Amino acid sequence: MFAKPRPGYTTAATEGDAVVLLIGMRINHFWAVHQWPQVMLAMFRMLRELAKDPSRGLLNRVLLTASPRTYYVVQYWESKEKLYAYASAPDAFHHKVWGIANRKVRAGKTRGHVGLWHETYIVPEGSHESIYFDMPPSGLAKAIGVLPVESRGRHAADRLAHRTPATAAGDTRPTGETLT
Repeated sequence: MFAKPRPGYTTAATEGDAVVLLIGMRINHFWAVHQWPQVMLAMFRMLRELAKDPSRGLLNRVLLTASPRTYYVVQYWESKEKLYAYASAPDAFHHKVWGIANRKVRAGKTRGHVGLWHETYIVPEGSHESIYFDMPPSGLAKAIGVLPVESRGRHAADRLAHRTPATAAGDTRPTGETLT
């Protein structure tokens, strides 16, 4: 149940772009208990759906709280294309939930009891780095895999300069395409 820490310094084994989605809710009115648990349960249902089907592209998620009012999930995705595909897939629970939410907004039936938000980051290779010390794989490293830090460099500038072999050789294909 509890992951054992890896001794020493490690880094995430990221190749290519990193796709990170922050998504959350804010309870605007605690007394509106009939409203906010529905939102939280819908998020948990979406996460279960994604966990059951790894082909949808969710690599890892971390549940966090920023305050007694604000809860969010940091999600790491294989690619922006897989994230977009899940967000718009007619068979996904996300599609159903957003349909209900949009109908309530159009009908004027929202009362501001719960706020929703998300931020999506497509971080190009060479624009992100990571380091972990005496940690089990977590965050991006848990999503992608872990390497000894020396494989990418002891300094942040070295890790930021890392390029996958295809990128280093001048390959300009979009992320997600494989060499054949």
